[in-house]
Amino acid sequence: MKSSPCPRILIVEDQPDILELIQVNLRHDGFETVTAKDSRQAQRELDAILPDLILLDWMLPGGQSGLELARQWRAAPRTQHIPIIMLTARSAEGDKVAGLETGADDYVTKPFSNKELLARIRAVLRRRAPEQLADCVSIGPLHLDAGQCRVRCRDRDINLSPTEFRLLHYLMKHPERVVSRAQLLDKIWGDHIYIEERTVDVHIKRLRAALGKEGEWIETVRGAGYRMRKTS
Repeated sequence: MKSSPCPRILIVEDQPDILELIQVNLRHDGFETVTAKDSRQAQRELDAILPDLILLDWMLPGGQSGLELARQWRAAPRTQHIPIIMLTARSAEGDKVAGLETGADDYVTKPFSNKELLARIRAVLRRRAPEQLADCVSIGPLHLDAGQCRVRCRDRDINLSPTEFRLLHYLMKHPERVVSRAQLLDKIWGDHIYIEERTVDVHIKRLRAALGKEGEWIETVRGAGYRMRKTS
């Protein structure tokens, strides 16, 4: 089976039926989803891990509105580059302008079709997630094709989570270089001050297990971090 790290999408929507419908459809189309029903839960999800894109309802119960959240996230260095698509029943031109002026990348009015939403999501991801990952890198029999989101080793496909895929890609792009846990948090998780460095160890362990014998090429450098050994 092809290894395909799926984009992670945070869905912030307080209506259970709409939330469930979006989540089911996105998962069916190969996306990883995380959900939140209000502003506080949405912030907790962002504090846990950065998504690749946020679907943000305008009207949320209590706390902050989607508009206020979008403005807040755009002002914060850690979240300012995350693509945001506003979801709302407000269809007036002034409302659309207000939503986009907060920094949202797109604006989808309810009701919307699944095809339209998917098209909008893919368009935004194409615009905001560039070509820096669209390359290929190999170390010995281990091959990573970022353009196809595929990892192969000795004629077998290796299935990785999005985080593990990015970890492997970064390590393979910097062979023989010792990379600290803090550096990996910065590069893979987006300078996430709430994530403990222990999180890196957990994902490295999973990555090694997925790679099998080749997982031994990821060496632990005591007191320093990790290094990807370059094989002949």
